[in-house]
Amino acid sequence: MQNTKTPYTFDRVVRLLIGLTIIIILILLFRRLSAVLTPFFVGWLLAYLLHPTVKFFQYKLKFKSRILSVITTLVLFLGSFTGIILLIAPKITREISRVSVLIQNFTQNLDIIGVFPLSWQHALVDFFSNINFNELINNPNIIEMLKKIAPQLWGFLNSSLSFILSMVVIVIVLLYLVFILMDYEKITGGFPKIIPPKYRTLVTGILSDIEVGMNRYFRGQALVALIVGVLFAIGFVIIDLPMAIIFGIFVGILNLVPYLQTVAIVPGIFLVILKASEPGQSFGGVVLAVVIVFVVVQLFQDLFLVPKIMGKVTGLKPAVILLSLSVWGSLMGIIGMIIALPLTTLIVSYYKRWVLGDENMLTSQKQPVPEAVVDKDIPEVIVPKEDKL
Repeated sequence: MQNTKTPYTFDRVVRLLIGLTIIIILILLFRRLSAVLTPFFVGWLLAYLLHPTVKFFQYKLKFKSRILSVITTLVLFLGSFTGIILLIAPKITREISRVSVLIQNFTQNLDIIGVFPLSWQHALVDFFSNINFNELINNPNIIEMLKKIAPQLWGFLNSSLSFILSMVVIVIVLLYLVFILMDYEKITGGFPKIIPPKYRTLVTGILSDIEVGMNRYFRGQALVALIVGVLFAIGFVIIDLPMAIIFGIFVGILNLVPYLQTVAIVPGIFLVILKASEPGQSFGGVVLAVVIVFVVVQLFQDLFLVPKIMGKVTGLKPAVILLSLSVWGSLMGIIGMIIALPLTTLIVSYYKRWVLGDENMLTSQKQPVPEAVVDKDIPEVIVPKEDKL
C-alpha cells in the first residue's frame, strides 16, 4: 500500500514555522488593538444575529429598500428590548427594596448564621455590619432615592471622561451595525473574490466550516441560554427567592459559556441567607427549595434542551472544554470564552485531517465554492466591475 502522506521536508517545516509565526503575530496584534477592534466585532456579531430578520423583511415581506428593512429590524429589536426592560423594571425595583430590608433585618438578627462554622460567622457579621442601608430603608420608594441622587450622579458622569468614551463606543458599535447590515451580502459574498485563486478553495473552505460551526453553536447555545434563564427566573419566583428575575437571567447568561454557571453559587448562597432570615423561614428549607430548582432546570437542560437543540455540536471531552475555555479566555477575554468551543472543534478537525491524514473529517475543501459562504435565500449579489485605468 502506497503512503500518500506528504513527507516533512525542510521546505515544509519552514512553511509551517512561518505560518505559526504569522498566527502568533496576529494574536499579539489583536491583543494590542483589542480596544479598537472590540466595537467592530460587537457590531459584526449583532449584525450576524439580526441579519436573518433583515432578510425576512426584505425578501419574504418584499420591502422595497434595504435601508427600510434595516431600520425596521433595529426598531423592532430596540423596541422589544425596551419593552422587556419596562415590563420587568417595577418587579426588579421592588426586589431591590426587599433585599435592602432583608439585609437590614439580617444585621439585626444573626441567628441564621449559627449553621455556619465560627470563622464564617465572624466574617459574615463583619461584612454586613460595614454596609449602611439606612438611607435605602428610610426612603419609602427607591425611585425617590434615585431622584434625589440623580442630579449629583449625572453631573459626575458628565464630567467623567470614561462616561463620554463609553457613549462614543456605543455610537461606534451602532454605526458598525448599520453599515454592516446594509452591505452584509456584498461583504460575505465578495470576500472570496479578494483571495488569490491559488488559495481561494482552501480559504473559502475554512470560512465555510467556521460559519457552519458558529451557526450551530451560537444560535443553539443562545436559545438554550434564553430558555434556561426564563426557567430559572420562573423557578426562583415560585419559591419567592429575593432578586428572582435578575438572578434567573444572570444564570441564563452564564449558560452561554459551558460550566460558567457554577459562578452563580456565590450570589445564590447570599440570596439563600437573606431568604432564610425572613420570619417563618428555615435555612434548610430554603436551601432545599433552591437546590430543587437548580436540579430540575439542569436535568431539563441536559436531558431535553441540549440533545434536541445542540446535539453533539462539539464532541469535545470535558477536560478539553475546560482547557479550551482557559486558553481562549486568556488570549481574548470573555469573547474568547464565548467562541472557544467552535474554534477548538474546528482546529481539532483540521488537525485530524491535515496532520493525522483522516480524510473523513472535513469535506468542504473538495467543493470548489462552499455553499455556506453565500446565503441560498438571498438573490445573487452582482458587484459591478471597476473600470480599468
